[in-house]
Amino acid sequence: MNQRKFYNLVSRNTAGFTAAFIRLLAWIGSCAYSVVIGVRNFLYARGMLKAFAVTQAGLKTTDRTQQTVPVISIGNITAGGTGKTPMVIWLCNFLQNKNVKCAILTRGYKSAKGENDEPAMLAKNCPGAAVVVNPDRLAGAVEAVKKHRALVLVMDDGFQHRRLHRDIDIVTIDATRPFGFGKILPAGLLREPVTSLKRANAAIITRSDLVSENDLSALTDTLKKINPNMAVAQATHSPLYAISAGDKKILLEQLRGKPVFAFCGIANPDAFFATIETLGAKIVGTMVYDDHHSYTAENVEEVLQQARQAETAMVITTEKDFNKISRLVEKTDLIVAYLAVKMKFVYGEELITGLIEGALAGKIQGVNKRYV
Repeated sequence: MNQRKFYNLVSRNTAGFTAAFIRLLAWIGSCAYSVVIGVRNFLYARGMLKAFAVTQAGLKTTDRTQQTVPVISIGNITAGGTGKTPMVIWLCNFLQNKNVKCAILTRGYKSAKGENDEPAMLAKNCPGAAVVVNPDRLAGAVEAVKKHRALVLVMDDGFQHRRLHRDIDIVTIDATRPFGFGKILPAGLLREPVTSLKRANAAIITRSDLVSENDLSALTDTLKKINPNMAVAQATHSPLYAISAGDKKILLEQLRGKPVFAFCGIANPDAFFATIETLGAKIVGTMVYDDHHSYTAENVEEVLQQARQAETAMVITTEKDFNKISRLVEKTDLIVAYLAVKMKFVYGEELITGLIEGALAGKIQGVNKRYV
């Protein structure tokens, strides 16, 4: 079952006996998965399963009195894209602006061809940070400290990875699909219950510009009810410009009123298409592939052919997708570009920076605690 069919199924957009039966099986699987997640979280909460930190000498320890390397986790509670990668990039740039050497811990998402999606994108956008790819986050942390001399560890997609102790837990929540249809995988998109947000230090509502003020206010209230002590901020995926083959920059003004064909292989394609439309571009056709899709030459030719049939000379995709197809579109007659975006706070940035500075104060030279 492809991603689009799965979303239609769990959102109940697909009707009929077969769909209802599959949802029943998914609900049974969800119950079993919920028990496993609940037991695991209980064991960590009671200390029966240990979370390890890494000392400045690169040694694993459970002794919280030792001076350890700070860990900031960026994660979510739903499957799919919620803006974790842009947030990791924002955080690394924030640390580097303070001359704090950091490393990114990521498990990596390998395609069928063995490609890694996000690590390459992180390395490109965070040139001063080491990117350590290892499914074992604790082993990756040791490597980051011993080999790369990192002073701060940024754990990408780390909310569910409890074995590595973290000083700050930040979750990103997509305003357009905040709680994964209210059910845990595979009946919905939740990776664990929303009550797990009680252990988060901050929540950043991403794509906040794509929902109404009433929906945004209601979501903020819900988050604060779950965890009154959690800092809640709002951010957008702010487009900067488009970049075509050969690193040619296309200004946003040049997209206004222009017919474009859009495609992507991400978890929330509708949000990407909505972002393009906010720029004033006219989407004349779309194609959607599964998240982390490994593109073939046939896939690319299919996209280009669809674009030609839609009578447009420009194809827009995401940076992650463009990195996979860049060599396949070097000689095409169409303009194929990706939309460069960055995380931009519209509310609460000082809450997040204050939280980070507070956690690093006394551990990192030159970082002072700022009360907000």
